[in-house]
Amino acid sequence: MKDNLYDNADSFAMSFDEEWENIDCVDIRSKIDKVFELLSEHPFLISNPENARKMAEFRIFSLKKFQ
Repeated sequence: MKDNLYDNADSFAMSFDEEWENIDCVDIRSKIDKVFELLSEHPFLISNPENARKMAEFRIFSLKKFQ
C-alpha cells in the first residue's frame, strides 16, 4: 500500500490498518501515536490530521476493529 498513498480517508484507513497490525504496544493511545509517526508522510494525515485521528479512534473504539 505504501506505493499508492492518496489524500483520502480510504487510503489512510488501509495504511493505518496495515501499520496497526505491525505495532506491539499494550496502550491503545500510545499505539495510535506510534502508527501516526510511521504514517507521518501520508497525504491525508498531513492535510487533515484531526479527521485522521477521529477516523483512527472510530475504527478502534466504535467499530472495535482490532479487538
